[in-house]
This record gives sequence, structure tokens and C-alpha cells, in this order.
Amino acid sequence: MAELPGDLSAALDEALSRADSGTLSRSVQKLMHQYRDGFDPAERMVLGSATDVAAYAAYRMPATYAAVVAALERSAELMPGFSPRTHVDVGAGTGAAVWAAAEVWPSIEETTVLEQAPEAIAFGRRLAERSDSPAVRDARWRRTVIAGPVRKPAADLVTMTYVLGELPPGVRADAVRSLAADSEMVVLVEPGTPAGYERVIEARDLLVELGLSVVAPCPHDRACPIPRGEDWCHFAERLNRTALHRRIKVGTLGFEDEKFSYVAAARGDRSRAAGRVVRRPVQRKGMVSLRLCTEADGLLEATVSKRQGEVYRAARKTDWGDPWPPAQGPN
Repeated sequence: MAELPGDLSAALDEALSRADSGTLSRSVQKLMHQYRDGFDPAERMVLGSATDVAAYAAYRMPATYAAVVAALERSAELMPGFSPRTHVDVGAGTGAAVWAAAEVWPSIEETTVLEQAPEAIAFGRRLAERSDSPAVRDARWRRTVIAGPVRKPAADLVTMTYVLGELPPGVRADAVRSLAADSEMVVLVEPGTPAGYERVIEARDLLVELGLSVVAPCPHDRACPIPRGEDWCHFAERLNRTALHRRIKVGTLGFEDEKFSYVAAARGDRSRAAGRVVRRPVQRKGMVSLRLCTEADGLLEATVSKRQGEVYRAARKTDWGDPWPPAQGPN
């Protein structure tokens, strides 16, 4: 179960305590509708008011943080020698990916945050002031409108999360190309929907064409083996809902599952996972069924039985999105 770090949770609670809960809830319902049905290209500035930004932070920041941490952690597992010092986050919103990157890589010393909405920049800065991490607290925030190639400084790590879907199709390729320039690793995260997956796959193929190699989730650089239009690659991260979160979303459950698609690509040689679990494992009495994306065989259905001893015990602990076999487990 994912949790916000204490400093971010406290900063959000303080910032949102200033907002009227009724107005906040109505703005959240509007945002939920936009995320579910898609954004109108004529209304790209979706965070145009202080109320919209507060609603976005309350509704999306915990889920975005959880998804980005999961994507970055799975990438870091395969690049143990990668210790980025510089990070650029593009289309940052209120900065969830900035906090996530600092959590996964404490080595980050300099952070540049690019965002188009002035109200989001102001809100994100207020949150960042409460961070225990200098990389978050001292981040440089710059107003940037993505209308083609992104003007950014060179960086070890570049992230862009939940942004491709807000860009016109003709802008996406130019933006992705510019992210790959002067960077060691690029991580893109989108909603775990068929449309989000398609945007990730398009970006993934372009990153490979530009000379980067996929770190995660794919165990190869070849074309995705999932039949297009029949299924899509995505993952899920469960996170706790706070009392405020439940109230403004009119939800009763104490948790929610954030579904996301992602790709991380980097320069140079590195180890690869032999396979990746691409659906939630199914556990039955004495066996575990795993759907895998593999380097050698593409999509593969694997069944691990209790008779396999250590392999079976490892399979019972394996989750959706994990590498298989585990890095420290059976081969």
C-alpha cells in the first residue's frame, strides 16, 4: 500500500485546509470527468485557477506520486549504478514527480521544474518549501508552455508524467525528442488506459529510434508483443485515501488503485529483467499463474506449482509489475 511521505502529506493538508471543501469537491468532480473522458484540446490550461489547482493537488497528487514512485523504483532496480545528480520534470503540475524522484534517488542535488500554469507553480512551490529534501525544497520552477521541442537544461534524469495526453498529436513527437536530448534517462508515465498505453508505446518506439534502450517495464527493445486493440500493458498501485481525499471524491473506500502505463529508457548498456509480470498474479491452491512479457518468447503464460519449492515461494510473493524471476530469487 503506497503512502505519501510525511512531509508531503503535511504540506498538502496545510495547503488544502485553506480551501472551501464544497467548492473543492465540485472542482474535483469536474477534473474526474476530464480525466475519464479526455481533455478538450482547446482547454489545455486545465489548471487555470487557484481552486482548480487545489482540486488537482487533492485529487491527483497522491495517485500520481504513487504511480511515479513505482515506475522509478522498478527502473532503479535494473540500474543500481545510476545515481542522478540532476533532474528535470516537464509539465510538473504541482510537483508529484519531483517528490517521487527525490524519494527514489536521494543523490539528486539539482531539480528544474517546468510547468505552464502559474497557479500550479505557486502551489507547488508552497508544498516544496515544506520538504525535507533539498532537491525538492530548492528546486527551480520555470513557466514553460509545451508547443513543440521543450527547452530544458541537460539532466541525468528527465520525467514527464500524465502530460502526453494533454498535448496535440503533432506536438508529442517533438516533445519526446527534446526530452531525450542531453539526458541519461527518460521516464514517461501515462494513465493505464488503452489510449494512455498507445501514447507510451509511440514514445517508447521513438526513444529506441533515438538510440536509448528500454530499462522498464519491457525486457527488450523490440516491438511490444501485445496485440494492438486486444489488450494493453499497464500496472496498478494501491494507495491509502486520507479522510479529506474520501470526502472530496465522494468515496467510501479507504484506498484506491491507480492504473498507469510507463516507459523508462536510458543510454548505455545495463542488465535487463528476463521477464515482467504484466497482469496481477492468480493464486490457486498449490499454484501461481503468471502472465509474463519476456525477452526471448514475447508474451508467456507461466504456472508455478508448489512442487517447485523456492520458485513457488518466490512466485507467491511476486506482484503485478515485478520482474520475473526475482533479481535475488530463483533462476
